[in-house]
Amino acid sequence: MDAKKVLFITQGIFPYLPKNELTNICRFLPQGIQEHGQEIRTFMPKFKSINERRNQLHEVIRLSGMNLIIDDTDHPLIIKVASIQPARLQVYFIDNDDFFNGPHTMKDAEGNEYEDNDDLCIFFVRGVLETVKKLRWIPDVIHCHGWMSALTGLYIKRKYADDPSLKNAKVVYSIYNTDFKGPFSKSFTEKLKMDGAKDADVKDLTKHSAFESLNKLAIDFSDGIIQGSSTIDNPWIAEYLSTKKSKLKLPYQDEETYIDTFDNFYQTVLEKK
Repeated sequence: MDAKKVLFITQGIFPYLPKNELTNICRFLPQGIQEHGQEIRTFMPKFKSINERRNQLHEVIRLSGMNLIIDDTDHPLIIKVASIQPARLQVYFIDNDDFFNGPHTMKDAEGNEYEDNDDLCIFFVRGVLETVKKLRWIPDVIHCHGWMSALTGLYIKRKYADDPSLKNAKVVYSIYNTDFKGPFSKSFTEKLKMDGAKDADVKDLTKHSAFESLNKLAIDFSDGIIQGSSTIDNPWIAEYLSTKKSKLKLPYQDEETYIDTFDNFYQTVLEKK
């Protein structure tokens, strides 16, 4: 069997961010999948809290330099890279001073969530996908971790639906309890429609919290869903997921099983017509 190309998009990886359920899985899952013989690429945001010198990040000049337009504003895209040496694991970082320049990841020094988290989600996902295109690396499976990656399925099936590098990729989304409380801007749905979303895709988003809306989009537009946390604490998300009877789903896996099980799940997703 030919090796699969698996793209990991995550909002955090240990040791670059503090260890928690999501960052720990995203540290060892790419390594495990690589050791299973698959070809991988891994992307996360370059938050200001990540020390570039200590973690030996450096800019990839050939991948940097493009601008992404969100709501008529140009945002420069900078790509950096580092390696987790014991794992022989390379990590790409999406960087931009407009979105990742605060002292914390999604909150300011006073604990207030940033008001532009909607633009941050759009920029991060588009930045990853544009960089993958520039790498001329065509993924078979895109595994997304956390709400910051939740728009990936929508973008693959709308904005990049005719792109030869991305149109055939299958999207898997892991649901975690790592959430946020703040609302998105009132123009969020219009921004998505400017990037190819249809009215039907976004018509119900304002009925729910921003965190619920992102997970709804991820569930709707992903080819497979994994329960990343041992429980889904948000009752609305749990109920909505339960209504998707035909969607490929994988229940929570413990540390002893998740790498093998996820690798098999990718193949199941690829084989579903």
